[in-house]
Amino acid sequence: LEDLDEEAKQKILANLPEAARWAVEDALRYPESSTGRLMAREFVTVPADWNVGQTIDFLRANPDLPDDFYDIYLVDEAYRPVGSVSVSHVLRTRRAVALTNVAQGDLRVFPPELDQEELAHTFRQYGFSSAPVADAETGRLVGVVTLDDIVHVIDEEAEDDLMRLVGLGSVSDINRSSLQTARNRFIWLSVNLGTAVLASMVISLFQGTIREVVALAVLMPIVASMGGNAGTQTLAVAVRALAMKDLRARKAVQFITREALVGLFNGVGFALVAFVFSALWFQDVILGTVIAVAMLINLIVAGLSGTMVPIILDRLKIDPANASAVFLTTITDVVGFFVFLGLAAAFLV
Repeated sequence: LEDLDEEAKQKILANLPEAARWAVEDALRYPESSTGRLMAREFVTVPADWNVGQTIDFLRANPDLPDDFYDIYLVDEAYRPVGSVSVSHVLRTRRAVALTNVAQGDLRVFPPELDQEELAHTFRQYGFSSAPVADAETGRLVGVVTLDDIVHVIDEEAEDDLMRLVGLGSVSDINRSSLQTARNRFIWLSVNLGTAVLASMVISLFQGTIREVVALAVLMPIVASMGGNAGTQTLAVAVRALAMKDLRARKAVQFITREALVGLFNGVGFALVAFVFSALWFQDVILGTVIAVAMLINLIVAGLSGTMVPIILDRLKIDPANASAVFLTTITDVVGFFVFLGLAAAFLV
């Protein structure tokens, strides 16, 4: 409804049953992608001083219960949630037992203004089947979010991160027109053009070297391509870890160190391959040594930049999924070309 004009919106609302219309209007009061938009308005509550028998009798006698629910919430006189108990616990507990004796202690309650992504992270972290949502001012229970709803949020966030990682924004191109899609992609392609020009400027510094050793023009793309691909692998892991809130300060240092070592190990392996390949192809051991050293350095830099770029962007409150790839490509291209051509200028010319 939020995407419709006011006249169309009011026409649809007027034709909804009263309860459904209230639920829709209430949801629209909250910010987009907030918990208030996601929460269900139908849930089961009972007084906190009831026992299991009273609860079971209530569930059997009440015809207006939600079709599916996982937890029963205990509320006080002001309708504030003070505990919860799963349906399975109720069914296997004797009737005379007070609900407070089987209810979950230290109930976590969430505000309706909370971002859906933050709520999804909490569900993943604690394994919730449902979570209560209470008004921030009064503490009154206003809704419940279930695992079924969170699964959709997780799917949407995963798609969003994937689209941003390749610079396509948060909305899929499938339902857009050709002109809208072209405009959306043009922005990031323009940024990539600027970074490509920067890499070309580095190459232009060594025009004379390339003229004298033509083999350099043949081998240059190998060094840059390997660095870019290695950095992208690291970048994908880093962006996912940031989205899952797994990269705290201590873990970030461990992660950066690990990826640098991965770059070192892979760099040594591919440096040997590049040395043998180039030395045999061009019958030049020094040329093989130059590309081997450049490969080693660029893969280490790729591992470091693939971790540090998204972490730094995240600290600066810039979406790492949206901007990391551009900076990473620039770094690996510039470093790869500069090291390779610089070494060639020093030892081959």
